[in-house]
Amino acid sequence: MVDFANRVHNHNYRLDPIIRSLLDTDFYKFLMHQFIWMLYPDVPVTFGLINRTTSERLADVIPETVLRRQLDHVRNLRFRENELVWLAGNKFYGRRDIFRADYIEYLRDFQLPPYRLETKDGQYVLTFEGPWAAVTLWEIYALAIMSELRSRAAMANLGKFELDVLYAQAKSKTWDKIQKLRKFPELRLAEFGTRRRHGFLWQEWSTTALANELGPSFVGTSNAYLSFKHGVEAIGTNSHELPMVLATLAATDRDLKQAQYLTLEQWQRVYDGALLIVLPDTFGSTQFLRDAPDWVADWTGMRFDSKEPFAAGEEMIAWYRSRGRDAQTKRGMFSDSLDVDLMIGLHQQFHGRMRESFGWGTLSTNDFRNCHPRGLKTLDPISLVCKVVSANGRSAVKLSDNPLKASGSAAEIERYLRVFGREGAVRQPVIA
Repeated sequence: MVDFANRVHNHNYRLDPIIRSLLDTDFYKFLMHQFIWMLYPDVPVTFGLINRTTSERLADVIPETVLRRQLDHVRNLRFRENELVWLAGNKFYGRRDIFRADYIEYLRDFQLPPYRLETKDGQYVLTFEGPWAAVTLWEIYALAIMSELRSRAAMANLGKFELDVLYAQAKSKTWDKIQKLRKFPELRLAEFGTRRRHGFLWQEWSTTALANELGPSFVGTSNAYLSFKHGVEAIGTNSHELPMVLATLAATDRDLKQAQYLTLEQWQRVYDGALLIVLPDTFGSTQFLRDAPDWVADWTGMRFDSKEPFAAGEEMIAWYRSRGRDAQTKRGMFSDSLDVDLMIGLHQQFHGRMRESFGWGTLSTNDFRNCHPRGLKTLDPISLVCKVVSANGRSAVKLSDNPLKASGSAAEIERYLRVFGREGAVRQPVIA
């Protein structure tokens, strides 16, 4: 059992680097990385860190020298041989051949490219530029580093006893959540909390606690390193990054509209089965479903990431019925701002009507709300993202079902709204 209070109280960089392995990222990044490496390796892209909680001035609380040290540490990491053997030979989604031998060889010499770090108005401007295949893996490492450094800064002035109290209260909160979930043994969830975790050790503790206490209800983790280390299932498929970049390659508005479907068409040439999960909300779910080719309805299911979840689930069921498919056979994964009561409510509404499941993110690995012994909010989670901000010399755009999650230049957002419309978009608070 990790003594969190003692580890935090005696923090030592050599003892506690934030990223311990290049596997310490979301599993879907490897699936997407192979896809990118195969089809679009050299598209020039820029990723950027975006703090949507603008009231939190990260550059004022995280020393630049400390941040650089952690970023430089990750650039010096390489995949270990046993990690590559695991990727090449482990069974993922029932198959051992998901990753090609030549992709594994490519990873053997992989090194993250340089980063650019500046400060502006109390925020870090952290960007990564270069060929898409070289840059894309920075996303999760950067988010995990920034999130944990924020946690460390918030705990820097707490004494040993205060830290004991902090972690005892956070553990008690996790226990209460587990007790609620146990009442619904048919509910299925995976841990999705790497990008905004309190810290690696806390994510590891949380994940193993869920695995040990929930039994079959816990189906796995999105974190490839924790899957590798603890033998739990690796979960994940793809993200908004793919259609965002492919949209920048579109020559005309018509091509732009079709880019969201071209992404799926090419994905299914590389993957199949359980990996055919539609993420419809990059440019708005309603227009995506209305205009989707009929073959999209033959995919395994879809993930909901920004639409109000009850509305999203009902929209999915109605859409499958309109396409003559049985919604009860389709996977519906909820993954946006979830916590226990919301997951239970969704389970009660949709169980038996779809194969519902949950990707439990920030509030599984970073729920320290009301746990601070001095009553401060400095450990409450914030909305931190690392997105592709430009590709192919153009601003990359995400419209989302929630306009508060939109990203891109104002001019390009306006163009995309003209092409895709606003139907179904509803503003909602962004928890994380």
